[in-house]
Amino acid sequence: MARIRVLVVDDHRIFAESLAAALAAEPDVDVSAAGSGPAALRCLERAAAEGRRYDVMLVDAELGIPAPGGVRTTPAPRAEDGGGGGQGDGISLVGGLRSTHPQIRTVVLAEKDDPRRAAAALQAGASGWVAKDCSLQRLLTVIRGVLRDETHLPAALLTGVLRELTAARKHRTESEELVESLTPREREVLRCMVAGLGRKAVAERLFLSPHTVRTHMQNVLGKLGVHSTLAAVALARRAGVGPAALAGDVVERGGQLA
Repeated sequence: MARIRVLVVDDHRIFAESLAAALAAEPDVDVSAAGSGPAALRCLERAAAEGRRYDVMLVDAELGIPAPGGVRTTPAPRAEDGGGGGQGDGISLVGGLRSTHPQIRTVVLAEKDDPRRAAAALQAGASGWVAKDCSLQRLLTVIRGVLRDETHLPAALLTGVLRELTAARKHRTESEELVESLTPREREVLRCMVAGLGRKAVAERLFLSPHTVRTHMQNVLGKLGVHSTLAAVALARRAGVGPAALAGDVVERGGQLA
C-alpha cells in the first residue's frame, strides 16, 4: 500500500497534535506536526535529505498571527519545533514553497471562510482551502484529491473566489500595461527598486550618476501613477517584474539601455 506522508503546521499545539493523531490512525498515512513556519521548513529539508519527502502539507491560514484580544504564541519547543517562532502567515509559507519544494501539495486550514484569503492561497500555490471544523473524512478526501492534482474549495466559496481571481487578473493586466510604458532603462531601474537597491547602489550598478538615477526613479513613479518606491515595487510585483540580479551578472555600459 502506497503511504501518504503528511505534515501538519499549526501553532495551536492541541489542535496540531489532535489532528496528527487522527490522521495517523489511517492505515496509509504517516504524519508529523510542526508548530511554526521555520520548524516546518526544517522538517521538509530534513525529510528531503533523508529521501522521504512529504506529499501533503496542511497549514494553518493564520499561522503566527496574533488572535483578537490577545497574543497568539508559538507552543513550547518540541523535537519538531526547535524553539523557532512563526514568520509570516500560512499563505506566505505556501508561497515560499513554490520554488524550494514544488513537489509538495499544500492545503490551507481556515477557521472561517474568506474568499479574498482563499484566492490568495490559490495564487500562492495551495491546492485546497478547508475549514478547520470539517470532518476527518472530508479532510482525507481533500488530501487524496490534491495528490491527483485536484483543487478543493468549499462550494460556498466558489463564487467569491472566482470574483477575487478575476479582479486580481484585471489588476495584473493594468499593472503590466503601466510597466510596458517604461523605457528599457526605466524598467531596469524598476527591477533594481524591486531588489531593494537605493539610489547610490542603482547608480553604481548601472554606471550612472545619482542625479540621473533620481530622474529615472521620478519618471518611473510618474508613469506608474504612484507616489512612493514601496507602491512602485508592489505594482511591479503584480505585473510579474522580478528583482535585478545582485551578483554574478554583467551590466552593459551604454548601448540600448543608456
